[in-house]
Amino acid sequence: MGIYLSSPKTDKFSEDGGNDRLSYGLSSMQGWRATMEDAHAAYPDLDDSTSFFGVYDGHGGKAVAKFCAKYLHKQVLKHESYAAGDLSTPARRAFLRMDEMMHGQRGWRELAILGDKIDKFSGMIEGFIWSPRSTDTNEQTDDWHSEEGPHSDFPGPTCGSTACVAIIRDKQIIVVNAGDSRCVLSRKGLAYNLSKDHKPDLEIERERILQAGGFIQVGRVNGSLNLARAIGDVEFKQNKSLPAERQIVTANPDITTIELCEDDEFLVLACDGIWDCMTSQQLVDYVREQLHTESKLSAICERVFDRCLAPSAGGEGCDNMTMILVQFKKSSTSSSCVEVQPAVSNQLSEPVVCLEESEVKV
Repeated sequence: MGIYLSSPKTDKFSEDGGNDRLSYGLSSMQGWRATMEDAHAAYPDLDDSTSFFGVYDGHGGKAVAKFCAKYLHKQVLKHESYAAGDLSTPARRAFLRMDEMMHGQRGWRELAILGDKIDKFSGMIEGFIWSPRSTDTNEQTDDWHSEEGPHSDFPGPTCGSTACVAIIRDKQIIVVNAGDSRCVLSRKGLAYNLSKDHKPDLEIERERILQAGGFIQVGRVNGSLNLARAIGDVEFKQNKSLPAERQIVTANPDITTIELCEDDEFLVLACDGIWDCMTSQQLVDYVREQLHTESKLSAICERVFDRCLAPSAGGEGCDNMTMILVQFKKSSTSSSCVEVQPAVSNQLSEPVVCLEESEVKV
């Protein structure tokens, strides 16, 4: 059945947690796909006042998504601007840093460990004839040592991943996104998209793709990738005359910043396996309905999967599914709402646009 199984894998990995500011639940399910290529990260206490949540939807393999889940939040933490209160600069740098870290011997080795069984096997065999120097195996999060070895010229992975991250500090949310995973806020029952799906036919994406020497065919970059931004996918990032932000496919994220208010109820981060089946407003409506009778947030995520899962292989409802549901506690929100004007950064400049209520489809 090609990329699909004869019957779906409906076992779910689920988790719940929280602190005095928020509660969260998450779940992931392989579904009809032959492999599970999603990954996620949930750190309600990244530091004393900051929470970090991320969903990573892999394509062409799981290694890049797992790499992001393991390292992206650490790169945010290590940036010098983080302690000074700046979240946008460390977040943008962390997205771009993922591509840099996946080069060379060290990147190859880490991806081999995180990748599929054949990669693990080949890496283990090579370990008998080559091992990194002991100093190079240092697992400190504040450095990324280069290594010498047979894959020192490794340019980076051909597989890739989306990345949609929400960083919550005090009463502020920073949403950082590259790809078509999505973050949605429920404000008094209305769904607000805090991220943009980066599809090749968007004007700003099309312009960059064409200027970098690429083309769009049947809605796909170079007739292949149906995303305009992603981490990994090295074959689309080979124009040596252009910076990372201007490549055919870029990991450079959009960044949206908003202030929480008393009407803000919960936040959803999910891969396109959910958004292919439900609009933002439909999902918000469903979650609000479930919250009347269910307090375990991961159970609500699981019910969303069951609702979206296709009855047979092929079409919508057949993708891997990952969802994180973050519910705000009233003490973490402002006393009153003000007009929201988040700064959305597409490239290096930061034009201000009004937060738009997401499209409601019946």
